[in-house]
Amino acid sequence: MTIESLPTFTKLARQRWESIPADIRQRLMSNVWCGQCRHETTITDFSGTIKDGDLLLVGECTEYHGDVARVIEGS
Repeated sequence: MTIESLPTFTKLARQRWESIPADIRQRLMSNVWCGQCRHETTITDFSGTIKDGDLLLVGECTEYHGDVARVIEGS
């Protein structure tokens, strides 16, 4: 049995992330481009910060285990 670690977020990033409905969060996590795999993948082991008003998720590709990122633009 494996235990996944919970994502690490700054306070503002967590507030923004939790304001997004759960089904949309799931779609955002599973729609990340991996430059190594050259296709859409899912982000895992990610952290979140606010950068220039946007939510930035940084983590790993589920297939290649390389670095991937997802930007969720602020409103």
